[in-house]
Amino acid sequence: MNSDSKVDLWDQSSSILTQPGLPRRRVLSVCADDYGITHEVSRGILSLALRERVNAIACLTHERTWSSCGRHLTQAPRKVVLGVQFNLTQGVPVSAELRKVWAEFPSLPRLVLQAHLKQLPRAAIAAELRTQWQRFSDATGRQPQFLAGHQHVHQLPGVRKSVIEIAVRMSVAVRNTGNLSGPDWALKRSLIQFTGGNALQHRLQQFGIRHNKLLLGVYDFRRQDYRSLVQQWLQLTPRNGSVLVCHPGSSEGPASVPPNQSVRAAARRREAIYLGSAEFLLDLQAANVRLGPAWLD
Repeated sequence: MNSDSKVDLWDQSSSILTQPGLPRRRVLSVCADDYGITHEVSRGILSLALRERVNAIACLTHERTWSSCGRHLTQAPRKVVLGVQFNLTQGVPVSAELRKVWAEFPSLPRLVLQAHLKQLPRAAIAAELRTQWQRFSDATGRQPQFLAGHQHVHQLPGVRKSVIEIAVRMSVAVRNTGNLSGPDWALKRSLIQFTGGNALQHRLQQFGIRHNKLLLGVYDFRRQDYRSLVQQWLQLTPRNGSVLVCHPGSSEGPASVPPNQSVRAAARRREAIYLGSAEFLLDLQAANVRLGPAWLD
């Protein structure tokens, strides 16, 4: 089988669902994060979406590259779910309200500390979320279908209230970070849960907001054998309601990148190569997993 072989990963009425004696195929949403961060990364993600290798895309709308990248999303199949990946840690604010407070976004450790000390400018952050949301609609001509957070910032105290409010008002799903699983990196998963993931999950359930049952895909971006990781995540996929988050870029990769970005750039290339390969299709089939919707009420 070559990398362009056609395997039906989407059809919810596939015969394997109805044949007596066969186990029901498990459902997984493969979500590519960081669309809009650069033209190269965005082209790589859109290519995977067009080939039906990812079925959700989370978008960074604060970047200068966003407007042109966002327009290209009109090419994405309608079955690909598009959302806003709210950013508060990279670059500069796009709302006038938050720019009055922060000339540039803080680092993640500083943001987490300020959030738990109740020192965040909550009204300005709410305005920033509305602006990033509007930038999505302006570029794509569509409303976002879900909300996530760059580096999971949407779960933080002082941020998640605004996330819940817009999710309720706009009837969109939210990425749940309160239930994570996977091999290794247990400390990283625990930090995500205890810095706000558990509280976010409680609020999503309390307000009846659609969300994923389980989040997979957390690792340190240094692991060389990405296929082995995905195989293990696939085995952990429940019947429904699971998101596997990934960060692919171009399968060719840049000729050179700044030293402080080399680890992530190499990981993006590894992920893109695997997700675009025949091996990914074989691994989905072997695990009895198909791509489908992740959101539960």
